[in-house]
Amino acid sequence: MKYKGEIIAIIVIAVFVGLFLYENAIIQQQGAEEAWGGADSRAAEIIESEGYEPWYSPIWEPPSGEIETLFFSLQAAIGAVIIGYFFGYWRGIQKAQKQ
Repeated sequence: MKYKGEIIAIIVIAVFVGLFLYENAIIQQQGAEEAWGGADSRAAEIIESEGYEPWYSPIWEPPSGEIETLFFSLQAAIGAVIIGYFFGYWRGIQKAQKQ
């Protein structure tokens, strides 16, 4: 079978999309306010509710939530470029070996 890997990848992606949609439907039915809120803020709330006091303060904090989101998006974009580069490099090596 020529496209076995591609078919498996499509099936895996379809399963993940199905699980995401199913989970989203359950969360929407429960009526949670911040259904897809950040895990970091939830973890910080839980930790602070237990009386934890940070032993240091950050050197710099972003001036607004939008700037913080910008940096997070930039970090994700850089990661995607790095992953894409290595997939392209790997594919190029395979293509060169076939020739």
